[in-house]
Amino acid sequence: MFSVEFYRRENGASPVEEFLNSLPVKHRVKVLDGLSLLEEFGNQLREPYSKALGDGLFELRVKFSSDIMRAFYFFVIGGRIVVTNGIVKKSEKTPRGDLELARKYKADYERRYLHE
Repeated sequence: MFSVEFYRRENGASPVEEFLNSLPVKHRVKVLDGLSLLEEFGNQLREPYSKALGDGLFELRVKFSSDIMRAFYFFVIGGRIVVTNGIVKKSEKTPRGDLELARKYKADYERRYLHE
């Protein structure tokens, strides 16, 4: 079994919570359903629900109506899944800035919690 946790910056803010709170309720429910699938299936979850992005980073892929949402995450030893941030996609390609932000959050998490 896997457990999903939200990344928190050093100041305690959670980018993925901010993302979820910015969504309309129906969209938020759909993303939370996707996170439940991720918690249930973990590293066995595949496309169309999940896709590897390289460097140990993945995206949870959620579609609602014509909107496409993504939540970035990575795995930590012990069955933990850390979700960093999310976006509503406006184009075919995931914006480089959002992907870089997810990588930055992953590196920050690893620095603070895995290299103690």
